[in-house]
Amino acid sequence: MKKIINDPENYLCEMLEGIYVAHKNQITYINNDKQCLVTKNKKEGKVGIATGGGSGHLPLFLGYVGDGMLDGCCVGDVFQSPSAEQMHAITKEIDSGAGVLYIYGNYNGDIFNFDMAAEMADFEDDIRVETVLGADDVASPGPKTPEEKSTRRGVAGIFFVYKCAGAAADKMMDLDNVKRIAEKASWNTRTLGVALTSCVVPRVGHAGFEIGDDEMEIGMGIHGETGIRRGKIEPADQITSEMMERILEDLPFETGDEVAVLVNGLGATPLDEQYIVTRKINAILEEKGICGYRYYVGEYATSLEMAGLSISLLKLDDELKELLDYPANTPFFKQY
Repeated sequence: MKKIINDPENYLCEMLEGIYVAHKNQITYINNDKQCLVTKNKKEGKVGIATGGGSGHLPLFLGYVGDGMLDGCCVGDVFQSPSAEQMHAITKEIDSGAGVLYIYGNYNGDIFNFDMAAEMADFEDDIRVETVLGADDVASPGPKTPEEKSTRRGVAGIFFVYKCAGAAADKMMDLDNVKRIAEKASWNTRTLGVALTSCVVPRVGHAGFEIGDDEMEIGMGIHGETGIRRGKIEPADQITSEMMERILEDLPFETGDEVAVLVNGLGATPLDEQYIVTRKINAILEEKGICGYRYYVGEYATSLEMAGLSISLLKLDDELKELLDYPANTPFFKQY
């Protein structure tokens, strides 16, 4: 294991301390618990939006707490869910009378603890809490209609849900409408990733799985979950074409659609390579008569030092376009 860390037991705490130092004007923590992060710019009367999950995915989850996006977040240890008590504390802190929306990835541990936190907030504090899951990974089996409960993993595409729902809340929409926006953004988002290497959880000290130096895996999850296929590394255009074919047919995306595109590095893939992929994505969209309305390229949801990337598409309508364009200012994301 080669990492610039101190004691692995202090990895999470020391990382969080650095974030609070660097972004002290925007965020703080509550209850003397650094894992419970909230915005310093609470907006009264606004629907509160909270998220959370395991650490190791920066800037997901806590990097999107700030103006125009999220109000609070709690993180667990690397790839581990935060507790229900921590999530309940966040809920109480960010509520300002309009209710709270939870947005988080579709993972059993998170679902159990977030559901318990919502019950505590209702029973103890009379706070209405609604939930929308990020479930955008086309590599995991799932439903084909919005009415069905999704079994798909939540991956990088949850960024689009944060962005649209956060803008709706900042525009002072009520909880029902903020939830509606989040559900629409979530349903219309599709993501697929490709991994070239494993990653090392600091407390474990060795790779979470083995993959050959000349291999890649299409569809691997952000914790190393099994993907669609493993094979020899191929040229960027070939990889991108396969990923885009699977994404485009899943919703499906059609001629005349407008989409937002997210090219997300998983932690160890240079921006150079991400832009090579972006170039090919644009060519494929143009060929199919689909308009790339906005492109986001960089690290939005990582997996420690995993090499690889993911592609997300969000199908847009006029309402989502307006919300996507809305200003936001968080420690890890700025749009004016």
